[in-house]
Amino acid sequence: MTGPFSDVRLVVGLGNPGQAYAAHRHNVGFWCVRRLARDWGIRFKSSRWARVGEGQVDDQPLVLAKPRTFVNRSGDAAASLLQRYELSPQQMLVICDDLELPAGSIRLRPRGGDGGHNGLRDIIYAIDSEDFPRLRIGIGRPRTAEGEPITHPLVVAKYVLGEPEPEEQEALEAAVERAAEAVGCLLREGLAVAMNRYN
Repeated sequence: MTGPFSDVRLVVGLGNPGQAYAAHRHNVGFWCVRRLARDWGIRFKSSRWARVGEGQVDDQPLVLAKPRTFVNRSGDAAASLLQRYELSPQQMLVICDDLELPAGSIRLRPRGGDGGHNGLRDIIYAIDSEDFPRLRIGIGRPRTAEGEPITHPLVVAKYVLGEPEPEEQEALEAAVERAAEAVGCLLREGLAVAMNRYN
């Protein structure tokens, strides 16, 4: 991913499909891809595995995708999209939420493990590779009244599948805007420049 343009040709935002989930923390990947589509004038159409939008950024072809599978089963959609567009994993950027990052922060990485994210884990399994860039948007971890992080699976699940408080919502919306800027930088100037500028 060197040179004036990155190799990324597919941006996949993770989230749960359906209006009932649209405002949940777990759907910030969808929020970001929707923001990119609006900024770049790309319209989505339904396919078997995802809502897909095809367009161009500075004359470079780009596909935006929102899987129609639930987050934990994102692998089928990612694998299908890579096959459909004849792309390598390195040409796919995945955008998702992250419990371990403070709400409103973002982190761009060229590759790596799943970091405890079930959607990333399913993608890694489905495509048999960790070698794809990912952009994580922090949603923070739920905490006790004393400020201690909560790790109980049921509490965490309720948290990620819940709507943020108003102040948190503002932070997440600002993070989505910053994440969209980071994606634009990645596409135009490469991953290394985007990481240095936005991490």
